[in-house]
Amino acid sequence: MKTRYLIAFTALTIALSGCTKLDEKLNGQIGNSGVSSGNVSALLNASYTAMRNPFQGAYGWWALQEFPTDEAIVPTRAGDWDDNGAWRALHLHRWAADHARISEVFRNLNSVSYVATNVLQFSPSAGQSAQARFLRAFAQFAILDGWGQVPYREPGEDVTQPSKVRAAAQEMDYLIAELNAVLPDLPDGPVFNANKDAAKILLMKCYLNKGAFLNRSAPTFDQADMAKVITLADEIINTGKYTLASKYYDNFAPANDQLSKENIFTAQNIGGSDAGGLNSMWIAGLHYNQTPNGNNGFATLSDFYDKFEATDQRRGGPYAGVSNVTGVNAGFLIGQQYNGAGTALKDRKGNPLIFTREVSITERDPNHLEVAGIRVMKYPVDNQNTSTGLPENDWVYYRYADVLLMKAEALLRNGRGAEALPIVNSIRAVRGATAFSSLTPDNLLDERGREFLWEGVRRQDLIRFGKFLTLWQEKPTDDPKYLLFPIPDNQLGNPNFKQNAGY
Repeated sequence: MKTRYLIAFTALTIALSGCTKLDEKLNGQIGNSGVSSGNVSALLNASYTAMRNPFQGAYGWWALQEFPTDEAIVPTRAGDWDDNGAWRALHLHRWAADHARISEVFRNLNSVSYVATNVLQFSPSAGQSAQARFLRAFAQFAILDGWGQVPYREPGEDVTQPSKVRAAAQEMDYLIAELNAVLPDLPDGPVFNANKDAAKILLMKCYLNKGAFLNRSAPTFDQADMAKVITLADEIINTGKYTLASKYYDNFAPANDQLSKENIFTAQNIGGSDAGGLNSMWIAGLHYNQTPNGNNGFATLSDFYDKFEATDQRRGGPYAGVSNVTGVNAGFLIGQQYNGAGTALKDRKGNPLIFTREVSITERDPNHLEVAGIRVMKYPVDNQNTSTGLPENDWVYYRYADVLLMKAEALLRNGRGAEALPIVNSIRAVRGATAFSSLTPDNLLDERGREFLWEGVRRQDLIRFGKFLTLWQEKPTDDPKYLLFPIPDNQLGNPNFKQNAGY
């Protein structure tokens, strides 16, 4: 699929520059893509490439799903990572409608939606149309998740007019109907293409989150919707195509397309030549003196770290072929850090580089600035491509473990916890964790936290389980308005948007 990205580059550049100029002309109203070519393959490839910006890496949709939660924090380290308080605002739930990152992610998600819509103007085949419509639905689900309303245009629509906007209930109905419509024409694979099983997972997420998206303060779970989650899960399970990886971090490692039979939908990266922003997942958290050199920013919280048993694979440790070269383990990085030769590293002042459990949203102790906070390496470092910044690891959107845990959750919510418990324990057994004696919403939420550590789903999970407004480390207060992000100020020139309550 290397050709996909090379062909798509020019088309995507035109598409996104077209959006930029149009947004300026229409006073912030998101517009359609500027691509007018009839090369359907190139346009479809551009849609896949457009996915990279909001979805792949540490600064897009992932950041908005992680930093407002109990799972991640960006401490201000003296002047480093201050960014006018933007990172602090995410963790503290103090953002406003002019928050630059919220605005950027909103824009980039909508770019995916519009670039994919543009494909449909040029008589694509049934398979091409289905893929484009799936990618559009994938982006729109994220927009619905974040903002509760979704702008859209029909193919070929007059872009001088404001985009129409669907409210939450209307958009949810649209997504379910759209995914069911495209399912028959999607391919069976490969995993880095929109495929039937990926569409089924997105449908599962629609049914599972419907009651939360429509009533975030008091989520509800319709038994018929939960039954649909279970049925879709069984359809995927019964294919026999997927198994849980015996080594958890094989799912995220370089060559994970060969190592893992657990991944169901990914973004393909080709090491050294063509890749998205996955390397930011290393750079944002690693120290300046580690390999690859980092920016010493992102960390997790000790309360979250303490949810993992010592034997749990997901807690991490040395990863063969990586740690012995770079010195950087997979998973949590805590305590003294080493290089590939086993030599203890030091910080820039010459003190031992010992990452600590203790971290504050604002670090002021000069001796603690560079070491505060446990770091997380979800994707084992591709030491063959650190110099290029183009790693081989494929970005993971959907995994088989999510199918199993969504089925377990749907069973639990339909009063069938006895059937759900063995499913959860089967995952815990593979991961090296002890079995649960019973299953509750609280320990299932914790299990999702462990299984999907730093995979960009925590905010959605906390809202669905009714825990997003609870207090946690370095978040002392909260307000229900933060269950949604604000429509960015620069989009309110479109009269079809209604600003979310409280902003």
